[in-house]
Amino acid sequence: MKVHNLVLSVSVACAALSATLIPATATAQAKEQFFPALVYRTGPYAPNGVPFANGYVDYLKLTNARGGINGVKVSWEECETGYATDRGVECYERLKGKNGGATVFQPLSTGITFALTEKAPIDKIPLITAGYGRSESADGGVFKWNFPLAGTYWQAADVIIQHIGKKEGGLNNLKGKKIALVYHDSPFGKEAIPPLQERAAMHGYQLSLLPVPHPGVEQKATWLQIRRDRPDYVINWGWGVMNSTLLKEAQATGYPREKIYGVWWAGAEPDVKDIGQGAKGYNAITMQHGTEKGSDIAKEIIAKLHDKGQGTGPKDEVGEVLYMRGLISAMFAVEGVRAAQERFGKGKVMTGEQARWGYENLNLTQAKLDALGFKNVLRPVSTSCQDHVGANWARIHTWDGAKWVFSSDWLQADEQIIKPMVKAAADKYAAEKKITRRTGQDCQS
Repeated sequence: MKVHNLVLSVSVACAALSATLIPATATAQAKEQFFPALVYRTGPYAPNGVPFANGYVDYLKLTNARGGINGVKVSWEECETGYATDRGVECYERLKGKNGGATVFQPLSTGITFALTEKAPIDKIPLITAGYGRSESADGGVFKWNFPLAGTYWQAADVIIQHIGKKEGGLNNLKGKKIALVYHDSPFGKEAIPPLQERAAMHGYQLSLLPVPHPGVEQKATWLQIRRDRPDYVINWGWGVMNSTLLKEAQATGYPREKIYGVWWAGAEPDVKDIGQGAKGYNAITMQHGTEKGSDIAKEIIAKLHDKGQGTGPKDEVGEVLYMRGLISAMFAVEGVRAAQERFGKGKVMTGEQARWGYENLNLTQAKLDALGFKNVLRPVSTSCQDHVGANWARIHTWDGAKWVFSSDWLQADEQIIKPMVKAAADKYAAEKKITRRTGQDCQS
C-alpha cells in the first residue's frame, strides 16, 4: 500500500511537472526567424544609411503584421557599423549566433562584404548584397554564399555607358569622347573601373580615373582637373556626403549637371534635396525602382504601420529612393526564406544554410511581386546555382529640381560583355582561394 501510494504520488508529481513544462516547451518551439541588421545611423554616411535602415526594418514589421512567413514571425537586431569594415565584422561576429542563429547578413558596404565573403562559407550564413558588393559574386559556381540580387556594379556601369551612347546617337559615336569617373576611393568605388575600361577599349572613348578620399568632402583638386580637361561626361560613383559635394562643385565649376550620371547609390533624395535647382538635370541609374510614394507597398506600410504610430522613421520618407532600397532588400531576405520553406517545411524556422538554398532558387514572378505590393516597382527576379543576381534591369531617373523623374525606358546590361568578365574574375578568385567550382550535385544541395 505504501509502495502504491508512493508510485501514485510520484505519478501525480510528474504529471504536474509535465503540465508545468508543456507551455514552456511550446514557447521554446515558437522560434522566430532572425534577421540581423547592419546599419549606419551615425557618421558621415548616416543621411543615406538611415532611410535604408528604416525601410529595412519597416518591411520586417510589415511581414509580422501580415502574419509572418507562413506563420513564422520574424525578429531583428540592429548593429551600428558607421560604414567601417572593422566594425562591420565585429557586428557580424556578435550577431551571427544570436536568437537561434542569423538567417542572412546584408552588410550595406562593399568593404564589409569583401571581409564577410571569407567568413560566410565557414559559418554557413548567406550574404545578400542587393546592388553592391563584389560584382564577380554573381557567379554562384564560385561564390556559393553571396547574392548580389537584382544588380551588380558592373551591370550598372554598363547600362550607364549604353545610355550615354544612345544620347550620342550610337555607341560608335563615343570614339574620341572624354569620360571622367569620379569615384569613392574604396572597394565600392573601384568596382566601376573594370567595365568602364572594357567599354573604353571597345568604343574608343578616353577614360580618366579620379579617386576621391573618404568621406568625399575634399574634391577641389578633382574639379580643377575636370575644369581643365572638360570631359564630355562625368560618372559619379559616390556615396553619402560625396554626392552632394560633387554636385555643388559641378555647380561652382559650371559643369552641366545633365552631363553627370550617378550610380544607384548616388541618386537619392539626400544627394540632391539641399541643392534643389542647382542639381537640376543630374542623372542617376536606378536599381529598377525610383521614388515610389504611390506604390501599393508604400501605401500599405503607411496604413498598417505609420498611421498606427508603429513606423520606424518619419512618415514622409516612406517611398523615397533609399527607403525603398532598404525595404526591397528586406523583401528579398524574407522571400528567400519563404522559398526555402517550400523545400524544408512550411511554417518552420529556416537555418542559414536552408535560407541559402532559398536565395539560390528565388523565383519572384511579376504576379508574386505585384501581390507583395511591388507592381510597377520591380521586374521579376529569378536566381539559379550559376546566377546569383537574378535580374539585370535598370532605368535612368533625372532630378528636375524638386523630384526624381524617370527619363529612360527599361534598360538591360549587355551580358555578352558582363558574363565573361564575371567568370574570369570568379575563376581568378577561386584559384587564389583554392576553391573548386561547384558540381551539378552540389547545386542541388
